[in-house]
Order: sequence, then C-alpha cells, then structure tokens
Amino acid sequence: MSAKPTEDPLVNKALPNGILPPNFELPYPDKPELITANLLKLFDLTPDPRIKFVMKNLVNHLHAFVNETSITTEEWMKTIQFLTTVGQTCTPIRQEFILLSDVLGVSALVDAINNPPVKGATESSVLGPFFTEDAPDIEQGGSIASEGKGQYMYVEGTVRSTDGTPIPDAVIETWEADESGSYDTQYKDRDHPDCRGRLRTDKDGRFGYRAVTPVAYPIPGDGPVGELLITIGRHNLRPNHLHFMVEKSGFRKLVTSLYPDGDPFLSTDAVFGVKKNLVVKLEEVNDDAEARKRGFPKGGSFKLLKYDVVLVPLDEAKAALEEFSKQRAKNAAA
Repeated sequence: MSAKPTEDPLVNKALPNGILPPNFELPYPDKPELITANLLKLFDLTPDPRIKFVMKNLVNHLHAFVNETSITTEEWMKTIQFLTTVGQTCTPIRQEFILLSDVLGVSALVDAINNPPVKGATESSVLGPFFTEDAPDIEQGGSIASEGKGQYMYVEGTVRSTDGTPIPDAVIETWEADESGSYDTQYKDRDHPDCRGRLRTDKDGRFGYRAVTPVAYPIPGDGPVGELLITIGRHNLRPNHLHFMVEKSGFRKLVTSLYPDGDPFLSTDAVFGVKKNLVVKLEEVNDDAEARKRGFPKGGSFKLLKYDVVLVPLDEAKAALEEFSKQRAKNAAA
C-alpha cells in the first residue's frame, strides 16, 4: 500500500506567481534614494502604460512624503493599523474607505477633474458612502420614504439636454437621510431600503416624487475616520442635501446632490461636496388639499423642490474634458 501524502501544514501557503526575475541587475538598496530608484526601474516592466504611469507617480509622491516628513517607524505602523481598521470597518452596506476619501477631499478632487463644468449643465458632486444598489423602483409621484421619516417634501422637474431638449426615459436614482440625519444603512435592523428610490422620466422628460425634507447630519464618527477628524480638529457635519444619480444613453452620467440654502454648514461641508450652483431654494406650501393631492397621507404643509436637471451629451462631455485637461497641463507647465 502506498503511503498517504503528507498534508501541507501551511494553511495559506504562498506560491510563486510564475513571473521570472528581470534580465537586469539592480544595485543593492544601501541608500534611501536607491530604494526609490530600484522600484521605479522595476515599474518599467509594467505592460500597461497607464498603470505604469500611475504607479510611478504614486511611488514618487509617496516616497517623497516619507522623505520630507522623516516619518518614524512607529508613525508608519500607526498609519498601517489605521488603514487596516478602515478596511475592517467596511461591510457590504458601509464604506469607510469612501468616507476616508471624502474627508480628505480626494473624492471631490477626482470628481472635479473628471467632470469639468459645461455651461448650462448641472454640476456633479460626490457620491458619498451611502449609495446602495437595492433602491426600489417607484412610479411618478411615488414616495422614496416610508411614512414618519420626516417633514413632507415634493421634488419635481424636467431632465433636459444642454440644448434644452427634454430627455424621456432617463433613470433617476435618489436617496437621502431621514429626519434624524441617518441613512437606512445605518440602522441595525434594516430589512429593506428606505429614503431611496429609482424612477424614470416621462415622455416629456418630467419627473416628480415624494421625499422628506433633508437635514444636516454628522458623517459616521464611530469608526477610524471619525477618530481622525477629532484628531485633526475638524467637524464631521454635512449640510442638508438630496442625492441624485441620473443616467441616459448618449449622455454623461450625472452624480450630484442638491443643497437647500440657509444651512450653516454649506461652506464647510465635511466632504467638500457643495458647489454654488447646486444650492437651491425650497418653497413652503401651506395647502392641505394640495398636499393630499400630491399623495401625502396626513396632508398639511410640505416643502416643494423644483429643479431641472441638465445632462451633457457624450460628445460635449468629451470635448470639455479634453479642453480642461489641456488647460491643466498648461497651468502645470507654467
């Protein structure tokens, strides 16, 4: 009888990835600058030119940061532990890494670079960490919020192209916090989506739905990002806002938010999402009959948000991005 093969005691055994060593030698990294130089030379082996470009720039800036700050071993280990905790805090419905990107202004910066403004078009804003894929479909005039989630608000408008043409059958995803300043994903007993929904514009590009009046709220402070903000002396509040994501074939996808005016945190938004032309006015409608006509069960008064969304055709978006990139390159070279 043949002997049973011995089981490998290593649970997560590391294996070679099949890539051979380069056909050149590198100097031993006996000096700090040689570590950077060797790594940059190894990146020259990267087949994808874009990945090569991005990674070489990342290494240059990261190594420059380490050199300029003379960061200590203890500080770097704390940084690694912080990022580890950020990852461990993430769940299928909580995105702590997006939150970190948001509070460091990276999300807003990436958004601004990739979505340069086009005259007359609705500007973009940050996605935020609370978007989910499970928003329910609602009909025109339907509600994204269950009863008791906040003060009534009706949202209506038209989705148009930059030339003023209405856009039918555009998909609108919209979500918001409730009157306590919490998103549905922040509740432990969440068993269905709430204060979020998906609808389509009608044949004339119009849309309308029931929601609740948004309120200012703190971003999650119970995780590593919240601790970071306390450490650096920054508040964790976002001004009141309503999220939109609008898509239609042939147009640039729009991710944005609308910010009712008068909020004290508009200019110091914790995630740098507010742009001047995204600040809107809410109308107060004190008409019980009108409230019931619009589908609000208890009637009474409600807020009215009127806003026309303007999408950018793909060719215009491409031209705007190319021009914006050229101008940025010109400014960088000056």
